Amino acid sequence: MTKATNIVWHDSVITKQDRTELNGHKSPVLWFTGLSGSGKSTITVELEKALFQKGVRTYRLDGDNIRHGLNNNLGFSPDDRKENIRRIGEVAKLMSDAGLLTLTAFISPYKEDREQVRDILNDGNFVEIYVKCSLEGCEARDPKGLYQKARAGEIKGFTGIDAPYEEPSNPELIIDTEQLSVEEAVSTIIHYLKVNNHISE
Repeated sequence: MTKATNIVWHDSVITKQDRTELNGHKSPVLWFTGLSGSGKSTITVELEKALFQKGVRTYRLDGDNIRHGLNNNLGFSPDDRKENIRRIGEVAKLMSDAGLLTLTAFISPYKEDREQVRDILNDGNFVEIYVKCSLEGCEARDPKGLYQKARAGEIKGFTGIDAPYEEPSNPELIIDTEQLSVEEAVSTIIHYLKVNNHISE
């Protein structure tokens, strides 16, 4: 891939702080990571709805949705997964700068890739949320039938079956979906956002 040359960053007059003051809330990136079927998408859908009802400007980036467009040229090899997450990190940074509290739901199985996104954001706005669920629990749910296909050998390189998932070592928040309902998970995250002054009471 050829990199662009002779390019210069052009700053805007309106800053991220200006947008924060206009919105009345900060714009962190809530990075939901966990196995397929752990509940990432379900939680982010309900969380976005709850935040929207509170007047918080949000946008949700979902793994499958992004692969329909921006990342439709990427597969699931380790290199493609890495590039997938890098691109999402850059998009999330733009959305955060635009003043949107951004929710991302991606398996993002590798610690190194998640830490790269933390570095991309580099302003303390990366909130890693580990949506914890055992492999057995995810397989029992199997909402898309993917585990069944992976076990049958129809899908190769499937996270948790024949590809690794590296659990976060020090996430900002752990949501155990084998213990918490969707409503309890949403309440826990909103409480975290209030306590850490990302949104107001």
